[in-house]
Amino acid sequence: MSKRLSSKYKIDRRLGENLWGRPKSPVNRREYGPGQHGQRRKGKVSDYGTQLRAKQKLKGYYGNISEKQFRKVYAEATRRKGDSSENLIGLLESRLDAVVYRAKFAATPFAARQLVSHGHVKVNGRRVTIPSFMLKVGDTIELKDASKQLAVVIEATQLAERDVPEYVEADHSKMVARFARVPGLADVPYPVHMEPNLVVEFYSR
Repeated sequence: MSKRLSSKYKIDRRLGENLWGRPKSPVNRREYGPGQHGQRRKGKVSDYGTQLRAKQKLKGYYGNISEKQFRKVYAEATRRKGDSSENLIGLLESRLDAVVYRAKFAATPFAARQLVSHGHVKVNGRRVTIPSFMLKVGDTIELKDASKQLAVVIEATQLAERDVPEYVEADHSKMVARFARVPGLADVPYPVHMEPNLVVEFYSR
């Protein structure tokens, strides 16, 4: 399991955006970057800088994804037929940890990743501990019986800050969810504006 090397909320402050739409994000109080130079005026950003920022934002949103993993997802997105930027979003949203998060079994992508890696989640009846496991349309995910009463899980299902999107069918009374379809960019409820087309441009330079 890859290790997150910095505080998740430093990503928020570095980008100047509330990346996960959470009420306790420090960006809600301070919109400038972290550190002693955080309040300096920013110069004009180059095309490369804009593309890099778009990549950092999308990669950061999905939690602990390493650069190696993210590049691998990009390579698969470009290999498939169709729009590479739409394919990229579809692949990221097909990850097991992403669907656990979308089903509101976890409060954050980081918590969803931990829930999977600690063995609390089953896919089609079998325990899966790999957060990057790619789901297929129609796959069912379920929490283990002993995990359904975890306080963090129950609290997550009751969060009012986000809803379960249409491409995930969740039953919180049974702690079961189904991956109904692969979404496109317009279907994904990102709290901030994502630009996967710039990510594709960044890697194809």
